Amino acid sequence: MGDSDLEAVRAQRMAQLQSQYGGGDGEKQKAQQEQMRQQEETKNSILAQLLDQQARARINTLKLSKPEKAEMVEGMIIRMAQMGQIPGKLDDAQLVTLLERLNSQMPQQKSTVKYDRRRAAIDSDEDEDYGC
Repeated sequence: MGDSDLEAVRAQRMAQLQSQYGGGDGEKQKAQQEQMRQQEETKNSILAQLLDQQARARINTLKLSKPEKAEMVEGMIIRMAQMGQIPGKLDDAQLVTLLERLNSQMPQQKSTVKYDRRRAAIDSDEDEDYGC
């Protein structure tokens, strides 16, 4: 991974932040959208250099179910590459290990389902009334 790619990502991010605080003209919005698109393309090219095809497919699948988590993992992989912690391309098994480590660090959210029995009981009584 070259320093020029990293500098391009940094420059695009800086330009994006500057445009966010600059105002909201139509031209500025178009420029901001173009910068976001370029930043996304740069990020994808960097990840293509860092991940093999199976690992990229796994991240794309993760994006479908948990987009926030996928963005966090992509950012983490890019930061690890910037610090020199990734020697070569990550394969699928290494990515799974990284995801498991990330899952163990994140607090798990429990989902609950609330079922209102009173409403269901009222509805079922109405259905069973045959007028007898």
